[in-house]
Amino acid sequence: MAKAKRVFIQLECTVCKNRNYTTIKNPDNAKLKAKGEVGKDKLILKKYCKTCRKVQEHKEVKI
Repeated sequence: MAKAKRVFIQLECTVCKNRNYTTIKNPDNAKLKAKGEVGKDKLILKKYCKTCRKVQEHKEVKI
């Protein structure tokens, strides 16, 4: 059986720069989805920020 390459990442609020969430991702799948597009391999999600008390965009940051 093949082992999946999983990478731990943190999600940082783009407004207040607070690191709120920790998650994992498969970098091979992210590269396949962003094929042909430069700089699209970083994960960006809309999540709730406790500091801002709003739903803000959170960008991937390495641990």
